[in-house]
Amino acid sequence: MAGNVPPERETDWTTLVLGIGNLLWADEGFGVRCVEHLNAGYEFPESVRVMDGGTQGIFLLPWVRSASRLLIFDAIDFGLEPATLKLITGADVPRYMGAKKVSMHQAGFQEVLSSAQLSGEFPDELALVGVQPELLDDYGGSLTPAVRARVEPAIQLALEVLRGWGVEVSQRSEPLGSSELIGPGALDIHDYEQGRPPSGEKAR
Repeated sequence: MAGNVPPERETDWTTLVLGIGNLLWADEGFGVRCVEHLNAGYEFPESVRVMDGGTQGIFLLPWVRSASRLLIFDAIDFGLEPATLKLITGADVPRYMGAKKVSMHQAGFQEVLSSAQLSGEFPDELALVGVQPELLDDYGGSLTPAVRARVEPAIQLALEVLRGWGVEVSQRSEPLGSSELIGPGALDIHDYEQGRPPSGEKAR
């Protein structure tokens, strides 16, 4: 989770893998679910930080300014078929983060990228793994089946990017348990989905 003061650029910390979005609004939680699964299944060197950025917006600025390489997972309105996965790299990333925002968190993160550029402390490498959401207007809902099925392909895309950046990635011998995840335990996808009452019992 973001919240601690990030290490300074001159340390060994160089690469930030960031999932952003709101878990409470169905497919908008895609980015956070991706980093949860990535962190649970893979190990990274000390130079990499895998973070649940949630909807923290401008509070993520110190982290972005400290990163030499930034990889983002998010739900993006590309204007494509639902559940379409797309990899964007380089200078195109800020443009996609600012177009057709699916929620206010993207407005906040667009401001983060703009502020980092203006400060002259902007990642040298930038990549976005985005999915076209199918459903957003479902408070308390989880990922739709089609978008959930894109989490693992999104992770594989991200691993290709990271390895292309020279980052050493290894698969964990055993996935992390829910108590070791990077987000709040109560929002672990299994517990989150089990905790929602059936539609017949409570208005959704």
